Amino acid sequence: MSETATKKKPVISREKMYLTILAPVITEKATGLAEQNQVTFKVPLTASKPEIKASVEGLFGVTVVTVNTLVMKGKTKRVRGREGQRSDWKKAVVRLAEGQSIDLTTGLA
Repeated sequence: MSETATKKKPVISREKMYLTILAPVITEKATGLAEQNQVTFKVPLTASKPEIKASVEGLFGVTVVTVNTLVMKGKTKRVRGREGQRSDWKKAVVRLAEGQSIDLTTGLA
C-alpha cells in the first residue's frame, strides 16, 4: 500500500476549526505574500499542520496546497523597570491552490 493511501484527512468539528485559526496576521510581509497565493494566520502552539489545513479548507472553502509553521518567540520587554516576557505564539503560512484567494477584510459566515 502506498504512503499517500494510508494518510487520512483529520475530521474536526466546526468549533475546533474556529479554535485553530485564531486571527489573520496583517503585516507588510504577510500582505506581500498574498500576491503569491499565501495567507498567514495566528494559530495555537498545539495546532498541527493537518489540523490547520483542514480548518482553512473548512472555514474558507478553498484548497490548501501546503502549510508551513513557525514558532515566534516572545519578546523580552521592560515595564516600569522590570523585565517581562511576552508569550510565544505560532504562525502558519498557508499556500492556496492556483486561482483561489481568501478575502480577510470580510468576516466569516
